[in-house]
Amino acid sequence: MFLDKSLIVGIDAANLRRGGGRTHLIELLRAAQPRDHQIDRVIVWASQETLDLLEDRDWLVKRNPEALNAGLLRRSLWQRYGLSKAAHAEECDVLFVPGGSFAGNFHPIVTMSQNLLPFELSELKRYGWSLIAIKYLLLRRIQIKSFQRSDGIIFLSEYAKIAVQRATGKLRGTLAVIPHGLNCRFSQPPRAQHAISTYSKDYPLRIVYVSIVDQYKHQWVVVEAIAKLRARTSWPLVLDLVGPNYPPALARLNSALDRWDPARDWVIYHGTVPYQHLHGIYKNADIGLFASSCETFGIILLETMAAGLPIACSDRGPMPEVLGEAGLYFDPMSPKDIEQVLELLVSSPQLREKFSRMSYSRSQAYTWERCAVQTFRFLYNVCCV
Repeated sequence: MFLDKSLIVGIDAANLRRGGGRTHLIELLRAAQPRDHQIDRVIVWASQETLDLLEDRDWLVKRNPEALNAGLLRRSLWQRYGLSKAAHAEECDVLFVPGGSFAGNFHPIVTMSQNLLPFELSELKRYGWSLIAIKYLLLRRIQIKSFQRSDGIIFLSEYAKIAVQRATGKLRGTLAVIPHGLNCRFSQPPRAQHAISTYSKDYPLRIVYVSIVDQYKHQWVVVEAIAKLRARTSWPLVLDLVGPNYPPALARLNSALDRWDPARDWVIYHGTVPYQHLHGIYKNADIGLFASSCETFGIILLETMAAGLPIACSDRGPMPEVLGEAGLYFDPMSPKDIEQVLELLVSSPQLREKFSRMSYSRSQAYTWERCAVQTFRFLYNVCCV
């Protein structure tokens, strides 16, 4: 069916208040040209803090109901009872919910899966019987219902599409895989690689792992692996860990540091680094490492690829889908496996040079412009069904 009128798209950003979900919204709308897809207006409902981060466009309308500046309960009640009314009042033709949770009665609705942890119970078990585990189990139930009722669902990877449908069953809506894009400031052409013999205690080879310290990120396993590699080879290796933390996981990391680097000589935990400064962290590294066992897509892996670094990577989830043959893989729960893979990379500057070129080249296909084109084309097509 061809539509002979311009469309109005509504976006529920009520719960996009920080992190990757909000970054996705900001970058998507910055790159978007919705009128190329017969979409005349895009209306975003969000907190004032989020709306202030969205660049003004002549097709973008920002809405800030007072409830969206309040706590979780008021926001949830507005999403349940106010969102559909607001979308109808604005004469929206389709409602896009990138947060993935929708309980209203508006149709057509397009949701997006951005968190795979609620759908991988083996990973969720790492939290034991905790409040965060209960939260994720509740989110699992809510999103299963949302996805089953959706007219369209966007996934970030083929892996995520399959994993979610193991929980939901075959979904009735139209499905699309649309990966995130990458801010161009992360792009740094590969640098010359040097033999490990050229490094020293004063000029060590730096391995960087950017990610929240969490139960499925396995930073403590990485510490053990590098400690054993250092002890066996006497190579001057330094591990830079960057990211916020989940306190029980940070306790596990600190326990590993007390055992393997009690003086904190070669492991540096930088904590949270502002997103706008992350590219500088990659620039100072020699090797990128990513040891997560649960991801929807792996935007940090993509950033590491774009930084022109040779990469040692977890073999779980969508990581092989993103990195392809442009890196070396390991079991993220095996210190021995991580140690062996890092030994291969560190000992061979030729291998590092090869993989840095390959991963950098592969990363260039992931742009926010491509993501925006595919997203707004999909929203239009859902209206045409």
